[in-house]
Amino acid sequence: MPAPYQLGPNQYGKAQVRLVRVDRDTPRHRVSDLSVTSQLTGDFTAAHTEGDNAHVVATDTQKNTVYAFAREGVGAPETFLLRLADHFTGSFDWVTGGRWEAEQYAWSRIPTAASPQGHDHAFVRDGGETRTALVVRDSDATTVLAGLADLVVLKSTGSEFVGFPRDEFTTLADADDRILATSVTARWRYAADAGPLDATAYDRAYEAARAAMLDAFAETYSLALQQSLYAMGSAVLDAVPEIAEVRFSMPNKHHFLVDLTPFDLDNPGEVFSVADRPYGLIEASVLRDGADSADAAWALVGGFC
Repeated sequence: MPAPYQLGPNQYGKAQVRLVRVDRDTPRHRVSDLSVTSQLTGDFTAAHTEGDNAHVVATDTQKNTVYAFAREGVGAPETFLLRLADHFTGSFDWVTGGRWEAEQYAWSRIPTAASPQGHDHAFVRDGGETRTALVVRDSDATTVLAGLADLVVLKSTGSEFVGFPRDEFTTLADADDRILATSVTARWRYAADAGPLDATAYDRAYEAARAAMLDAFAETYSLALQQSLYAMGSAVLDAVPEIAEVRFSMPNKHHFLVDLTPFDLDNPGEVFSVADRPYGLIEASVLRDGADSADAAWALVGGFC
């Protein structure tokens, strides 16, 4: 009697493989610090419906492959993930695709009296944003996404929010001069005809995209966080021609002017309380004209981006 159900889309692998690689080719070392996730797609029906593991590449094997490939160097996270994708889809006939993701944590050289430009082999963990990369492969189609998370930015002026509709539930006052702050999560998608790029090109593109969005945030007189988001996305597309689309998720980090009149004090826009919740959440994508949406790749990204 045939089974009453059928297996739907599925993937599996090893999540958050923590990896530190030290490049020792010269006395001035370089540290690469990543968390890597590998997930495979393909013919795994029998494993689910019959418990037949003949096609199951163990998650422990995937973990070990990450470490073994790091022995040959890491480079840009995008190129490292592409190497993993090539290996798994090329080594196992039934693996037709997958999802490989990395978070990269930055370390800066410690400046010392003897080495003001930074010590050769002593580092301090950066407290800023995390660089991200994601490779999605579906048969012959490969999509490369890059990005960053937790890039916290603030403008102390040069922002307002007025002209919004009012109803019986509206209490928010117009703000013609306000603090604008957010924590930027962004992912950008490289056009299919752009690559793959080499490690140096991916690194340059990351730095250019990051610089472009920061410049746009700082220089745009903001009438709304939505406007700032669109300006930042446009700046990224201007700066890196290989990028087809950029997506943002940007929560409003609300700063409210404190009423100091009970203490007989004025407050000329200097003292604010910070509310972490509830918060406005602004999300959107900016695409080049004619760019496809690459829905299959984005479907595997948690949240909006």
